[in-house]
Amino acid sequence: MLDTKNKQTEKHEHTHAQNRFAVIPTAEKLNADKQFSGKNVTVAFLDSGFYPHPDFAERVVEFHDVSGSEKSFNSITEPQNHHWHGTQTVVSCAGNGSLSDGIYKGLASEANLVLVKVSETGKISDESIEKGLQWISANREKYNIRVLNMSLGGDMDAKLDESKINQLAEELIKQGVVITVAAGNSSDSHSIPPANSPSVITVGGFSDENLFESENFDLYHSNFGKTADGFIKPEIIAPAMFVAAPILPETKDYKVAEILSMLHTAPDYAFRRLLEEYWRTADLPEDVLYCDISTAMKLVENEIKKRKIIAAHYQHVDGTSFAAPIAASVVAQMLEANPNLTPKIVKNILISTASRLSGFPAIRQGFGIINAKSAVEEAMREKHFSEDDFLMPPIIDGNRILFFHHDDKAKTIVLAGDFNDWDEKKSHFVKCKNDFWQAEIPCLPHGKYRYKFVIDGEKWTEDLNNGIKEEDGFGAFNSILIIE
Repeated sequence: MLDTKNKQTEKHEHTHAQNRFAVIPTAEKLNADKQFSGKNVTVAFLDSGFYPHPDFAERVVEFHDVSGSEKSFNSITEPQNHHWHGTQTVVSCAGNGSLSDGIYKGLASEANLVLVKVSETGKISDESIEKGLQWISANREKYNIRVLNMSLGGDMDAKLDESKINQLAEELIKQGVVITVAAGNSSDSHSIPPANSPSVITVGGFSDENLFESENFDLYHSNFGKTADGFIKPEIIAPAMFVAAPILPETKDYKVAEILSMLHTAPDYAFRRLLEEYWRTADLPEDVLYCDISTAMKLVENEIKKRKIIAAHYQHVDGTSFAAPIAASVVAQMLEANPNLTPKIVKNILISTASRLSGFPAIRQGFGIINAKSAVEEAMREKHFSEDDFLMPPIIDGNRILFFHHDDKAKTIVLAGDFNDWDEKKSHFVKCKNDFWQAEIPCLPHGKYRYKFVIDGEKWTEDLNNGIKEEDGFGAFNSILIIE
């Protein structure tokens, strides 16, 4: 591990407890299995920059700056604006909650971390993203990198054969790295590289409104839709609002939050004295000194709420930039539970265990909300580690078309589509020796065909291996087969 020391690790007297505006910790949001924490799994991050935060600094095994401006992680002592985003994404995935009494720790709180800074003077270019991906590829074996999170994107949408970023992402996945990517935060736009890359796990967002009851949930304004290559993104959605993240240490915001939290918890007899001493540091107006205690306390509380402060050193944030690392933390749990999983199997499990948010279009949420507990349970049960050839879209093999499906619990699977009048009795899958399912039909004339799989005569589902699909008019998708 890198030798990192930080002022925030020193003992201090203020409380680390949540305040009344606290958000639900991620593990509780997702009903995750807390026995897994990403132990012995290395998660890499490509982001604008990082600060040695106490929640993760001791687990950073390598830091690399593609611009060369920050020579080492140990040399970062003064916080800069470009450190905010990366630090918050890492903590939302793999923070151990050391500055929140363990409350706001990520699901991968024991994962090893590799941090790659891809900004230069605060800006991120396609070229710097490419350099970051190339560095990950060259060093993945050295640091045993199994997961990569990218809460960033290139400059424009492009097909796979036109995007170097997407090509590098696809190659990394072939090498064994699972990649989670933020879908983006503009609901009127589709995803950009690498979020539009076919094999990455593109993560959109939802809001739980800081409540447990799913009937209160809403979709976040994530990017969605058809990519330049015709794939529908995102595949899944994860929390993108009311997510706990650190306030960058040694900044004015950090000190303000600390003082406001102290004032908020002060007893009445000490409040006036503390207010007179710290009102300037807390960035409060001078008028607060002339208010009665009740009004002054209300002003402090309003300031805490406005700044989204949820504890002395944390605030709540929003964006798919945080949904993606939360998904990455679930992947780290899965790989801890079963280190033999391949990227294709991980993706297959994540989308097959997700559940759609009722009442909202499927095209905006893919397969739906990530199910952390079910994904880990399926990962533990998975025994197929070298069958990636069966996790693919339909292929033409001579005078026949082959379809594939992975479902260990299914008893029967039937192929239904335009080509057989949607008859769930005509084209049966056969369970192969490796426990994967395969179906075949004769070659078809040129054209576009819609199809689905029927599981055990009841559940109609799209082809999990085929990202080319369209809405079916019933809140789900038809998979699309194009014969050229």
